[in-house]
Amino acid sequence: MAQPGLRIGMSLVDPQPGPDPLGELEVQIRRAADEGFASAWLANIFGLDALTALAVAGRSVPGIELGTAVVPTYPRHPAALAQQTITAHLALGERLVLGIGTSHKVVIEGAFGYSFDRPARHMREYLAALIPLLQEGRVDVEGETISARYQVSGPRPDRAPSVVLAALAPRMLELAGSYANGTILWMTGPITIRDHIVPTIGAAAEAAGRPAPRIICTLPVCVTDDEGAARQRADKIFAMYGRLPSYRAMLDREGAAGPGAVAIVGDRDAVVEQIRGLADIGVTDFVAAEFAGAEAQHTRDVLADLAGEFNPS
Repeated sequence: MAQPGLRIGMSLVDPQPGPDPLGELEVQIRRAADEGFASAWLANIFGLDALTALAVAGRSVPGIELGTAVVPTYPRHPAALAQQTITAHLALGERLVLGIGTSHKVVIEGAFGYSFDRPARHMREYLAALIPLLQEGRVDVEGETISARYQVSGPRPDRAPSVVLAALAPRMLELAGSYANGTILWMTGPITIRDHIVPTIGAAAEAAGRPAPRIICTLPVCVTDDEGAARQRADKIFAMYGRLPSYRAMLDREGAAGPGAVAIVGDRDAVVEQIRGLADIGVTDFVAAEFAGAEAQHTRDVLADLAGEFNPS
């Protein structure tokens, strides 16, 4: 039997240019829902705006939780993000999870021209403005870098959208436990989750008198009989994540040379065992990022079987 509480989700693929990209995204969401996945997550990097895309493409697909993984905070004032989030949450029948993060210095300074100085301070001030707006519809705060005196009027959801923070470093994990509903991880292996992520965010949530946080673990997955080749392929596909400082720090904690070392790879039994093991160390949600080539259908079949077991209707 599946461990109670573990939910299996799926990473969505950013649609490519074409006649109906949002229709393509809707097909992905519908497939995930039909196969029994509990959630589906869309990145917000250089493609579509994830909140808008999910609100449009997911509106006609009931039941499945939809989340952003993740929306960068620096380019968006928390009041503007709160308005957009509430709108998308209402459009989706209150099924949205807002995943946010600071992104990376190379993006924030290189692409947007903002200072990436003291990202933990930025996030603390950002959450201090965003969370009250989402929960109460108003805020009046003044910080060193972010101020907000604002009220969101108009329709309000019965249940505020939950917020998860892309948190890896200790201070970010403490913020996630103190302010948010949990953390969403990437390129973080099981040893690091067990020894660093879970105790740090858990202690912060307990100290703040908050419920136990969600630990959403996203990792590349491939079901294959050639584990070595699959891990080499993962190293190539996800090479950039092995160079970004925040992910590199997590790989170093894990003792992993590169992304391929933390990917969920192996035959059916090995992949199932690795995913089951995540529940034992405190992971509440596993989100699969498929990267299989010829093994794509087999990988999806195994994940769908697990979703049916872990996410009973």
